[in-house]
Amino acid sequence: MKRCGWWSTVVIFALLSLFFVADFAHAEKEQLNAYTIWSERYANAIFTAFTKDTGIKVNWMRFSSGEVQARLEAEKNNPQVDVVFGNMAEAFVDGVQKGLFDPYKPKGAENIPDAFKDPKGYWTGVAIDPICFMFNIKFLKDHNLNPPMSWQDLLNPAYKGQLQMADPRTSGTGMYRLLSVIQAMGEDEAYKYEKALSQNVQVYTKSGAGGALPIARGQAAGGIFFLVDALEMQKKGYNVTISYPKEGVVAGIEAMGLVKGAKHPDLAKKFLDWASTERMQKLYEENDINLIPSNPNVPVFDPALDISKIKVLPLDVEWAGKNRDRLVERWINEVLQ
Repeated sequence: MKRCGWWSTVVIFALLSLFFVADFAHAEKEQLNAYTIWSERYANAIFTAFTKDTGIKVNWMRFSSGEVQARLEAEKNNPQVDVVFGNMAEAFVDGVQKGLFDPYKPKGAENIPDAFKDPKGYWTGVAIDPICFMFNIKFLKDHNLNPPMSWQDLLNPAYKGQLQMADPRTSGTGMYRLLSVIQAMGEDEAYKYEKALSQNVQVYTKSGAGGALPIARGQAAGGIFFLVDALEMQKKGYNVTISYPKEGVVAGIEAMGLVKGAKHPDLAKKFLDWASTERMQKLYEENDINLIPSNPNVPVFDPALDISKIKVLPLDVEWAGKNRDRLVERWINEVLQ
């Protein structure tokens, strides 16, 4: 009897061990890996809400747009993430031609306009974000200057060595500044303009928001940013002003997509489905995320996000993505050198 009792105990412990191992393996399996270009505060709000809604943990890392692309290319034969969230649409187009993404049309994306998603499902836009000028108000007053209202205003000698803006080699903001001037002036004139503008540039920052805080603190006069980063400075109480050039700007489409060869494709698709819903985009308002929803059914209450009065220039995202490397190389050769 004692021997039977001993064996029963062994069997019970063995079964419990198998249960816990299986449960642990399941828990390990239920984890999604992601890259994002969104700020830590924004990304944490989105991924935390997804985990709360689904129970799926997200391991995420934040990099600039160019860094995300470089990592995806380096990891192409052994992908380290399942999804990319929030990168610029043209970066996805660039990645598709390099074999970095798989097509997937998320459930729930039906209400997102066709202009904000790839027809084959390689990327789905989740937010709109225009380029803008952000300048330190004290600097403008001290130098008897008005907020710039034209691209040409930035060539004023008063700004010599006083502007900070992003490097298009590493930053989506820098790329969209370049695309904005190309759309406003034509490609050849845009590069002449960028060369002239470089005389007033104090530093080209690695990330799009890199120059925002120095400008806000008065360490530089101003620069060119996505609206999301400029508004972040304003809402933190810094004495900065936001303006737009009369010639127009490009509005970036911040998108998401499925990484080719993802190790957890089912979890990735669950996330892409969830992130295509109105529920996700309503998180912008709830968490003070300064982005414009791509879903027209999600209301925008912040008047600073009303871009109906600014000149938004059309952009062929396919052209921009397929010419991305060429445009950056031209910038290096004609502006930096």
